[in-house]
Amino acid sequence: MSPPQPLTLATLENHMVWVEGGVFDMGNEKYVYTKPIHAVQLDSFYLCRYPVTQALWEAVMGTNPAEFPHPQRPVERVSWYDCVEFCNTLSELMGYQPAYHIDRDHKELRHRNSSDNLTWVVTILPGSDGYRLPTEAEWEYAARGGGYPQPFEFVGSPNQNEIAWWDRNSQDLSQPVSLKVPNTLGLFDMSGNVREWVWDWYDGTYYRQLAQQPGPVPAPVGPSSGSSRGARGGSWLNDFLDYFLRAASRGYYVPGNRINDGGCRLCRYPAR
Repeated sequence: MSPPQPLTLATLENHMVWVEGGVFDMGNEKYVYTKPIHAVQLDSFYLCRYPVTQALWEAVMGTNPAEFPHPQRPVERVSWYDCVEFCNTLSELMGYQPAYHIDRDHKELRHRNSSDNLTWVVTILPGSDGYRLPTEAEWEYAARGGGYPQPFEFVGSPNQNEIAWWDRNSQDLSQPVSLKVPNTLGLFDMSGNVREWVWDWYDGTYYRQLAQQPGPVPAPVGPSSGSSRGARGGSWLNDFLDYFLRAASRGYYVPGNRINDGGCRLCRYPAR
């Protein structure tokens, strides 16, 4: 088998994987912040085969903020705000309608963390076909295999070392994408390498709110406010055994933070 094509601006569209929508059981009853399990219904969407690489980020933004330079390693040291700005800039380059309205001049009143000095107001533009961050629900659905669900908790294999760069094998730095086993949708590095920002505000009680709704919850986008944004998938720095490598596990960071194990993955809706 030939090696996967590198992720660059020229090859990006070839790496957007179609994820057919459907209903799935989100969450895990083993951990306090991943329960209760609740049914979620999602529309179809595209998700990138890899995390955003440094080559792609530099082609779009003109700079490379990563601590571990290599064109095919995931970009890191990017804040949640950096990532939504990247999504809009990339959408314009590719001829899509930007997914976000970004107001840099007003304070986000829904942001409850007073220590975060950067608080742009970011809202989703309805009907956009541009690049964006996946929601927590979209990320987990795709990680589990979407319509081709996998029978284990890790993303692509029951063996952590087959699918993830984490603290047991990473050599204390990120690694080039696509070197581990993908999941059933052909998505690489959803466990380990870098944690991936998602759209949602984080709230440890949010799943309990969703579970009270009758029937599958349609396309949840997270709570209305919070002090952190969600981050999924674990990383090369993961040192909490293997908790964050699991498809259902939830992480979070202050959205203005730039950390050397935090990156992102592109998502978008088809034209509607």
